[in-house]
Amino acid sequence: MPIKNLHKIEQPREKLQKYGAERLSDAELFAILLRTGPKGSGVLELSKKILRQLPGVRLANAGYKELRQIYGLGPAKACEIVACFELGRRMLKDKKASLIISPREVWEQCRDIWASKKEHFVVFFLDTQNQEIKRELISIGTLNASLIHPREVFEPAIKYLASHIILCHNHPSGSLEPSDEDLAVTKRLTDSGKLLGIEVIDHVIITSRGYMSFKEKNLL
Repeated sequence: MPIKNLHKIEQPREKLQKYGAERLSDAELFAILLRTGPKGSGVLELSKKILRQLPGVRLANAGYKELRQIYGLGPAKACEIVACFELGRRMLKDKKASLIISPREVWEQCRDIWASKKEHFVVFFLDTQNQEIKRELISIGTLNASLIHPREVFEPAIKYLASHIILCHNHPSGSLEPSDEDLAVTKRLTDSGKLLGIEVIDHVIITSRGYMSFKEKNLL
């Protein structure tokens, strides 16, 4: 539905003015930035589509070429999005407070793999203040030691100058209990990290209904 057809108080700009930005959804905030959608589609619909295709930090790290592949994003809008996130990064560059990624935030940022039929193994690379540098998909398939080699995890960690990492994978079965293979892979990567001076600070198992943190369960 076009924004102009929404009730006045439900339109994103009016909601922001009346209630403040914190009361708006991600899609509504993004719609304010985009302003208009493609012909025949509302800007809120476009916003939701972009957030589904590029969830969490993937959108913040998306480049111009990647954004231009999304129908409805022309050159001007793609440039504005890249410029917006780059400006935000520069403004926060010298921020002193530590932003620690919690297991719940890991779960929320990985919503794109919640319902996947295959296991996806993801690593969050963090700096010395536990602030996120990069999220990267390492493998797709059954989690086992032969697929998840320390090299695949720690080569990018070294490239990104990461000090810590958080491991994450989904369970298509819906179970949040770690398997013997989960425990073995976690121990192998934790031991490898100790040798390299890159700490594994958590391993989070996720499903569409919730998450399980190795750290919270004292399994690390």
